[in-house]
Amino acid sequence: MKKELVIEWKHIGSDIDNTCERCHETGMTLAAVLTEISTLLEMEGVSVRVVEIVLPNEAVAESNSLLFNGVPIEDLLEGVEVTTTPCCSCSCITCEEDTECRALRYNGEEYEAIPPELIGRAAMKALEME
Repeated sequence: MKKELVIEWKHIGSDIDNTCERCHETGMTLAAVLTEISTLLEMEGVSVRVVEIVLPNEAVAESNSLLFNGVPIEDLLEGVEVTTTPCCSCSCITCEEDTECRALRYNGEEYEAIPPELIGRAAMKALEME
């Protein structure tokens, strides 16, 4: 039976080229990780579908997030916490000063863009849950 991995990428801005810098980096990293692991997933009978969700500017708190089969990355991976940090590029998009954007904290490090190792681990964890 074929499995499906659905990855939702949420961000403000009209598309990958018109979003904040950290969301853009997360989107580019997601594409790179999927390119890297797609052959392995295909061999295992897993199809991958990426759903890009463009949020209204008022939903900046949900921006820069990834869900794997409906589960947020921070709920899939132990020790990953959501935090917020000032984001100049979100401030430009939302036309508000001092806009804060989602970031992740893991093992004492703070990540404004979601790093490839967390994306890969979350994808594998989501598939284990099926």
